[in-house]
Amino acid sequence: QLQLLESGGGLVQSGGSLRLSCVASGFALDQYVFGWFRQAPGQGREGVSCLRPSDGRTYYETSLKDRFTISNDNAKKTIYLDINNAKPEDTATYFCAALRDTTCPSTVVNGRIVLNDREMENWGEGTLVTVSA
Repeated sequence: QLQLLESGGGLVQSGGSLRLSCVASGFALDQYVFGWFRQAPGQGREGVSCLRPSDGRTYYETSLKDRFTISNDNAKKTIYLDINNAKPEDTATYFCAALRDTTCPSTVVNGRIVLNDREMENWGEGTLVTVSA
């Protein structure tokens, strides 16, 4: 059974840091790419970052790449998302997602990399991050 389980969300002060974890149970990591997406209250889902565990290749939404870092521990089947210098606008539910492919789904819009959430096949239930001002 394929399951993605996020954890690590919570309350963080503006300027602080937080690490989110996603345990990918049942997945053969070398056959998938994994992404982090977020959805703020009342807004649509937004891509944050994506990673290919087979070689560590990473993709970032252009506007977020300076403060977010995606990484993995294949032995633990875990994908991480580090949030640094958190801002109130980072308040959202963060979701882990997987796609059986070797390339993270993305497009370039006006020179900006945009991750495509609609192509992801498996989703976790999310973990809430709240950044206080």
